[in-house]
Amino acid sequence: MKDCDRASRYREVIDRIASVTDGETDWISVLSTTACELHHAFAHFHWTGFYRVTAPFLLSVGPYQGGHGCLQIAFGRGVCGRAARTKTVQWVRDVSADPEHIACASSTQSEVVIPIVTQEGKLLAVLDVDSDEVDVFVQADIDGLVEVAALLALRATGCAVT
Repeated sequence: MKDCDRASRYREVIDRIASVTDGETDWISVLSTTACELHHAFAHFHWTGFYRVTAPFLLSVGPYQGGHGCLQIAFGRGVCGRAARTKTVQWVRDVSADPEHIACASSTQSEVVIPIVTQEGKLLAVLDVDSDEVDVFVQADIDGLVEVAALLALRATGCAVT
């Protein structure tokens, strides 16, 4: 899929997520819907989901689409932990070259992790997308996923986030 086609697909998916989650007050429902929409929109996504902040410096899996994820990830471990710790986007083109990568699924070859942070700077979760292809993500993926995370941070305002 060409970059411009991916950007267009993201626009459609983001509009659909925004429409379907408008007025929703259940945070898990918002995340579940988002994971489903993203996962089924892009053939190169083999694991799509969230690790939510459930305790100080701890992420817990879910909701997600794909095989099993790691159940919990400390902020000090893995690519998701690094995204949570630094509140920065992590774009790993080849996970075998990243010494912090945790192999929750042996088929994962590349990964993108986007922190979901409120306007007040509170980390709520990270959006994690894995692919079984090396270096498959492009700038359109990063831009689209960052926009999804921004939408989710706004949606969280009206939800009971747990």
